[in-house]
Amino acid sequence: MTNTDHTPLTEPVSPREIPDAAIAMLDGEGTVVGWTHAAEHLVGYSAGEVVGRSAAHVLPPAEHAPRASAFAEQCRAQGGWSGTVTVRHRDGHTIKMTLRISLLWGQDAATRWLVSVTDIGTLSSGASDGAVRESLLAHSPVGIAVYDPQLRCTWVNDVMERHDGTPRERRFGRRLRDSLPAVEAEALEVVMRQVLESGTTMVHEYRAWSSADRRREHAFSASFFCLQDADGTALAVCSMSVDVTGNRRARERLAILSEASTRIGSTLDFMRTGQELADLAVPLLADHALVDLVESVPFGVDPSGGTGKASGPPPVLRRAGVASIDRGVLTLPWVRQEVIRPFPASLFATALRTGTSYLESVLDTYSGPWVSHDPVRTQKLRDSGVHSLMVVPIRARRCVLGLAVFGRSQEPAPFQEDDLLLAEELVTRAALSLDNALQYARQRTAALTLQRDLLPHHVGGGAAVDVASRYVPADMDHGVGGDWFDVIRLSGARVALVVGDVVGHGINAAATMGRLRTAVRTLADMELPPHELLSHLDDTVRRLSEEDADAPDQFPAAVGATCLYAVYDPVTRRCTMARAGHPPPAVIDPQGHITFPDMPAGAPLGLGLGLVPFESVELELPEGTLLALYTDGLVESRDDDIDVGLDRLGAALAETGSSLEDLCSQVIETLPTQAPGDDVTLLLARTHGLEPAQVASWELPNEPAAARIARQAAARQLNEWGLEHLVTTMELVISELVTNAIRYSGGPIRLRLIQHQVLTCEVSDSNTGHPRPRHPHTIDENGRGLFLVAQLSRRWGSRSATDGKVVWAEQDLPSKAVAV
Repeated sequence: MTNTDHTPLTEPVSPREIPDAAIAMLDGEGTVVGWTHAAEHLVGYSAGEVVGRSAAHVLPPAEHAPRASAFAEQCRAQGGWSGTVTVRHRDGHTIKMTLRISLLWGQDAATRWLVSVTDIGTLSSGASDGAVRESLLAHSPVGIAVYDPQLRCTWVNDVMERHDGTPRERRFGRRLRDSLPAVEAEALEVVMRQVLESGTTMVHEYRAWSSADRRREHAFSASFFCLQDADGTALAVCSMSVDVTGNRRARERLAILSEASTRIGSTLDFMRTGQELADLAVPLLADHALVDLVESVPFGVDPSGGTGKASGPPPVLRRAGVASIDRGVLTLPWVRQEVIRPFPASLFATALRTGTSYLESVLDTYSGPWVSHDPVRTQKLRDSGVHSLMVVPIRARRCVLGLAVFGRSQEPAPFQEDDLLLAEELVTRAALSLDNALQYARQRTAALTLQRDLLPHHVGGGAAVDVASRYVPADMDHGVGGDWFDVIRLSGARVALVVGDVVGHGINAAATMGRLRTAVRTLADMELPPHELLSHLDDTVRRLSEEDADAPDQFPAAVGATCLYAVYDPVTRRCTMARAGHPPPAVIDPQGHITFPDMPAGAPLGLGLGLVPFESVELELPEGTLLALYTDGLVESRDDDIDVGLDRLGAALAETGSSLEDLCSQVIETLPTQAPGDDVTLLLARTHGLEPAQVASWELPNEPAAARIARQAAARQLNEWGLEHLVTTMELVISELVTNAIRYSGGPIRLRLIQHQVLTCEVSDSNTGHPRPRHPHTIDENGRGLFLVAQLSRRWGSRSATDGKVVWAEQDLPSKAVAV
């Protein structure tokens, strides 16, 4: 041998990058007594050319034989050697190799040497038995045993005793079943017979109890080589094994963590996340697993206390997850939803207070705090057979959310420190999911609170309609949306019905919804027709979007919305409506027949399609007609077509004899799921018409005498209605309104009185200009008419009409005079 280098390889080599190792067996004098196919392939010599000859004359160049003899003496003195060498192939080229020489013991203290070499230049070729050869390169302990064709042990090194605890004296002449469990021994012997028959190298993993660590079963990887005689006959099978427990457990941990990334936190449901953690841990890590959350957490509320509190009782827990290999154990103390109250001095209370994990490798339930703190549960714990325990707090943002408890009963190996590290990693991943769910719950609660505050708390349709409504927020995965509805009383006993839907979810959508609802109410006070109101609302939405775009440091608010706006007049029993990208209303006549009016869809609000005008349609509705305004969450779902939702809605609304509240409940109950993917809003309105006796109107000439005629006609009508006490006030109001109409209009004038929940006086004329009140100075002769009307009326205003405008004023009625 030449160019010997006593410095071992220091670069780490992956097992998959280790090529086949060449194995040779030498007697005490250095003569080759066994050879392998891998050795022939590596150096070019066949078994017939090597076996029976000195290794010093076969492997190195002949001129270096003296140095090889000295090196052999050194190996005898040190009991082996490992390092790098350069040898010459049979065809003459040199090969740089790693070499390891191991001392083997036989019966009666006989010795032999096992030589293993690996070509450094082929490390990238890969091999199946890389674990053994990586140990050869890294100078790690390698257990070596040689078995005769009858699979009886003949030679062994000292490392094997450390692997399975069997002294070498007890191995000689015996088979594997005398040192390994029967199942493992049988599997290994099957492999060894295959190696003897085929001559190829094979690899097998087995488990045994190491003499250095009797508390835990170890995993070993063994490579088997067939040693041949000079004539190529199978002489023996050589086993080289290494402890791969660390590698195997590392692979297992990676596999478990990979499972955790997909199985824990699949939803934002707290209890389900706890159960997912427990289900993953059993049986991959433990035989039993419990997950208890601080009682406020499943309700989306942060625990009030963090870690480090030395005083005060421990928080109450609620069982969120339980899993066990024994189904009977689930009926013992471990029931989901159970309320848990840890004893103040217990290990669990300490873990909650400190946020520190605890490992009880050997659990003693017959002494110490277990007995004194909770004897009932301790007895149940004994009955379950748990002998090893881990308690891991679930922590997030410096706050303890709960505890995860892992136990072993059937698995004999107790938990170790690396098990605790794995458990903590799993719990950390669950804690991250729980914290995300908490943050979402806080945002959802804030959005839902904001939305409910912005929606009307009480809706009433006056004398025009009876109304009822429902709002169902979206499920936890989608969040609260921007649905809104409203019922706005207008002048002349009319009422406006509104339903809208802001794009998006969360607080921004709820806030935008509040702004749009306010805008609709403001525009409704201007008495605009539905299509004009939607045009102004479209401008409002676009301005809001532009303002948000000008503030890049702010989180963008929800942009875009749909809306349906309808105005019903109980005097004419006509309804005028327009929509902006919103589903059409459902109209159910008194006989229960349902229709969806054919009306222009209109573009959604905020898209900037101002060139496409909104259009109003007018419907005549018999008294008792039911109007259903809703958002798309009611009729659209992930699984069904919108036609299916519309049919379902129509069937639920066909119950003509039901009250509006009952109808609302029936419609909501027909939803495919009680946790819809989008907000659901429903507004029902059943129409009424005013009796002819509640309305009186007169055509007036456009001349000064019209004011006197109007006062006289109004006084007679008020006396008929029993409202004599309002005659004087109404004469003043009517006189001012009719006088203004005569002064600024050239066409006919009309006076109308409506008695509903208030008394409304309307004066119509052909002038499209709307009056504006002024505050006259002391010496001014004009401008006091509308000021006087405002002082004498409950409220007053004006609205556009088809052929001009209407100026109106209202008076309160005594309760007994209100028409029903």
